[in-house]
Amino acid sequence: MQAQTFPDEMLSCDAFLGGKLKLFQPKQAYRAGIDPVLLAASVPARSGDSVLDLGCGAGAALLCLGARVPGLRLWGAELQPGYAALAARNAALNGLTAEIVTADLNILPPPLSQMQFNHVIANPPYFDPLRRTSARDPGRETGLAEGRPLGEWVGVAARRTAPGGTVTMIQSAERLPDLAAAMVAHLGSVQLWPLAPRTGRDPRLILVRGRKAGRAVFRLHAPLILHEGAHHSGDVESYVPLIRAVLRDGAALPFPAHG
Repeated sequence: MQAQTFPDEMLSCDAFLGGKLKLFQPKQAYRAGIDPVLLAASVPARSGDSVLDLGCGAGAALLCLGARVPGLRLWGAELQPGYAALAARNAALNGLTAEIVTADLNILPPPLSQMQFNHVIANPPYFDPLRRTSARDPGRETGLAEGRPLGEWVGVAARRTAPGGTVTMIQSAERLPDLAAAMVAHLGSVQLWPLAPRTGRDPRLILVRGRKAGRAVFRLHAPLILHEGAHHSGDVESYVPLIRAVLRDGAALPFPAHG
């Protein structure tokens, strides 16, 4: 748990979306990779919509979405006070307005606990703490290993979503059974989109979306390939054009048609 504000000497200021967004992140604790960027790019938000990011960390996903779609009403809830303070600082750094609340997932304070949103997003911790070696940094460990079952994340997200709104999450592929079961139990029109590093490789990540009161059938989409070529060749970027556009230009990553 990162309870204290990070001193400046412990932070780096990193560019996202080709420099369109800059984020302060701890040098040694939990740091955002491409996962929250892909999550943000996949959200079908429009100007004027409201968005809640559960477990927003330093704000990577929430602020990437805000940078891509102007005019959103942004909220973030984060358990660790040090990261919540970073998220608020990063919103101000990028000229974005976001309400960041320090709160436990299941004890959201008013007015957040009475609100409903057009879109709820989350990048829950990927790992079961009983099946891994804990990280030395407590804040990093909280960000990596789940403190609550995935079903609770989905349940809270569904309750905070307005009818017709979406819940979108990114998660490790090995957690697919738990996440899919929870999404189907709480939402409709559920779509699973596996993300594979290369052609012929097993997916390592999954994007999952459900719609509140959705009626469409469950869909498992073909994997999205992230990198060109059969293997990594040296220190050369190899993202496919679509993923490169998302990461470098802030492009959208729309789910395949659900029909």
